[in-house]
Amino acid sequence: MSSEVLSQNEIDALLSALSTGEMSADDFKKEEEQKKVKVYDFKRALRFSKDQIRSLTRIHENFARILTTYFSAQLRTYVQISVVSTDQVPFEEFVRSVPKMTLLNIFDVPPLDGHILMEVNPNIGYAMMDRVMGGKGTGMNKIENLTEIETKIMSNLFERAFDNLRDAWSNIAEIDPMLSEFEVNPQFLQMVSPNETVVVISMNTTIGETSGMINICIPHVVLEPIIPKLSVSYWMQTKQKDKNPEDTKNLEKRIKTAHVPVVAELGNSDITIDDFLMLDIGDVIQLNRRIDDPLLIKVGEMPKFTAQPGELNNRLAVQILDSLKGGEEDDE
Repeated sequence: MSSEVLSQNEIDALLSALSTGEMSADDFKKEEEQKKVKVYDFKRALRFSKDQIRSLTRIHENFARILTTYFSAQLRTYVQISVVSTDQVPFEEFVRSVPKMTLLNIFDVPPLDGHILMEVNPNIGYAMMDRVMGGKGTGMNKIENLTEIETKIMSNLFERAFDNLRDAWSNIAEIDPMLSEFEVNPQFLQMVSPNETVVVISMNTTIGETSGMINICIPHVVLEPIIPKLSVSYWMQTKQKDKNPEDTKNLEKRIKTAHVPVVAELGNSDITIDDFLMLDIGDVIQLNRRIDDPLLIKVGEMPKFTAQPGELNNRLAVQILDSLKGGEEDDE
């Protein structure tokens, strides 16, 4: 039986056909018994589940935020980068989709096998270089005559930018991105076979008044060892893991050396605004505590102890008599 759910209109049409004799019950049974074949294109093999694609999208949304901060600091202008889509396509189809002349940065990501490609629209690349050279950030589309100086500036900028992928991927793999090749013609790309499935993360990028796309192409061979870490169950287990005992000890050690204010409160009093305005030198304010009552000791604005006043080495001091318990902040 098919698992598809029929709409009300389809049910009505089916009942009408049976009642008018256009279709007999036997014909309906025969149709149900026939095997339904679903067309599958082996050149567009879907090797990643929707769950894994969503995980990759979340990871690179974080990468886009990191890049926004990085480029804003480097270029000293308005920068906005956001993920537009995440798709899995054959590598050949991705190559056909990029412009004939563009900025292609190929990175090694040890210890993972294979390469990751970052394709940058020339508009964006020239706008970045213009800002680095002290300009207003004007974009250009012509890159046929890319000089050695322009190539060096752009490749260094993109290499340092892509280094931030280490932080974005920290939850799934410890990688060390390194720029291995800089190209402008996609026809020279020989990263993987044409039918290899790749994940393409497209990011819309705005620098000042110039906008364009940055595409990150990740072959299946790179992600294959860490695919189990892209599932929802792995993320849930990671969140439920206990904290590292060593981290807890370091935190306790830092807390013990932290400075907190300690105040010995002699008492307080309420007076009217009129009395306050009439106060003068030599006036006496009566407190709400007797001279033989213990003082209240506050630690960080919280009452913690009672004490009695005294003197130690010719300096005022207090001697703690008891500790105060209670309140939401107190763990005891």
